[in-house]
Amino acid sequence: MRPLGPRVPDDAHVQQVLDLCMRVGEVLLSSGESAGETTDTMMRVAAACGLATVEVDITFTSITVSCHRGRAAAPVTSMRLVRHRSLDLTRLAEVAKIVDRVEHGEIDAEDASAVLTEAVTAPHPYPRWVATLGWALLAGSIALLLGAAPITALAAFMVTALIDRIGRILNRWGLPSFFQQVTGGMIATGSGLAMFAGGVLPAGTQPSLVVAAGITVLLSGLSVVGTVQDAISGYYVTAAGRAAEIALLSAGLLTGVVLALKIGLAFGLTLQVAGPLPQGPGWYGIAVFASAVGAAAFSLAGYARLRPLLAAGTAGAAGWAAYGALRQLVDLGPVAATGVAAVVVGIASGLLRRGGRVAPLVVILAGITPLLPGLTAYRGFYQLAVEGLADGLVTVTLALAIGLALAAGVTFGDFVTRPWVRRRAPGNTTNEHPRQ
Repeated sequence: MRPLGPRVPDDAHVQQVLDLCMRVGEVLLSSGESAGETTDTMMRVAAACGLATVEVDITFTSITVSCHRGRAAAPVTSMRLVRHRSLDLTRLAEVAKIVDRVEHGEIDAEDASAVLTEAVTAPHPYPRWVATLGWALLAGSIALLLGAAPITALAAFMVTALIDRIGRILNRWGLPSFFQQVTGGMIATGSGLAMFAGGVLPAGTQPSLVVAAGITVLLSGLSVVGTVQDAISGYYVTAAGRAAEIALLSAGLLTGVVLALKIGLAFGLTLQVAGPLPQGPGWYGIAVFASAVGAAAFSLAGYARLRPLLAAGTAGAAGWAAYGALRQLVDLGPVAATGVAAVVVGIASGLLRRGGRVAPLVVILAGITPLLPGLTAYRGFYQLAVEGLADGLVTVTLALAIGLALAAGVTFGDFVTRPWVRRRAPGNTTNEHPRQ
């Protein structure tokens, strides 16, 4: 007699495995992981737990998992919405460890569910003020990276700490992210104007770098890398949704900065855009060090532990070292130099993926942070507010091109170092590709 379909465990076990997969996928997706990587991880968990005929569909904020059971029984399908997004790199690392233990047969689905519950409900490893310190330290490092004086870096540190604390209050009140970005952009620009007008930051100290550093921090929360990865991997619906989110939040940041600049102009105050980055071996060493500190600070803001902090700092330093060398020695353009530097960060993340000791997303997000086009974005915003629409749009487009080069470079670097794995469905000789 011909079999009616693939043999699967009983209903209770199927539900348990699907629930485990859904919860793992929820953590990954809410942390900014790409839809392709989230899908692949969920399917690996299901296969390790005995469910080889599982399909996963991700559409930006929703995850659907279905277990096919042939003609012997109806398929089992489950869906979950991911409404909240948060940066908790320690939780992400713990989930990666659980997935690894499941794949190696160390724990079954029931034990994995219990351990996963402990991981996602555990408090952050650090108090909330440590995250504020991380964001502030990131801004101060970016200011030094851009050639700011120590007093300007200190001002960027304090302003970003203020933005983070106010943003936390607004988030608790349920204010939409768009208006939080507007508020952050206004505070960063308004604080720079106020300190310049009050003489705290003399003109020679380039107070506009306070704004540029704040913009970089606000840009670091956008899922540009995940968006490009989704588009390249064929998850076009999810990529379009993430692109719309990035566009909206960037528009909020633009609105906040331009409003503050317009208000400053009404009082006769302007913040001239800082000039080109400094040159020379002395500054190059300072910039590489500031990049390492900034990348580690980003990981600290995401509650990463010591080992990921060191890995993130190394990736940040390597990325900026490559960028600075290409800009100074080869005189490569900013877009191309950023793309090549991002490939270096992507290769580092891919190698760490093979080592399995640090979650690659930690290295990717932290490593590209010093390369974000905060100064270029501010220059475009300033031109839109003061100098004219045409010049401003050109510069904003350049900032967008740098962001896309970052994401594409990281994706390519991670791809070339990833082990080639062929996945075939039972009885099928063709490779499976993700579809939406």
